[in-house]
Amino acid sequence: MEEKSRKKVLTGQVVSDKMEKTIVVSIAQRKMHRLYKKYVSSSKKIKVHDEKNDAHIGDTVQVIECRPFSKEKCWRLTDIIERAK
Repeated sequence: MEEKSRKKVLTGQVVSDKMEKTIVVSIAQRKMHRLYKKYVSSSKKIKVHDEKNDAHIGDTVQVIECRPFSKEKCWRLTDIIERAK
């Protein structure tokens, strides 16, 4: 019997890759405002563990929630969806 993973999976764009084995990913969301019925854009930046230093600025990546690697880093890089040109 297969157990469904309850970890969050997000897609975002790499903003910084200057740290060793760490990248900063910007996650953008568009939600409809409940009262005004207009779309509101919001974004947040998260630190992601990149074991092989594979991702670079501008890449679109997929990340998954995991155990804490440090004080601010509790996400892990799973896949590079699109490379920057």
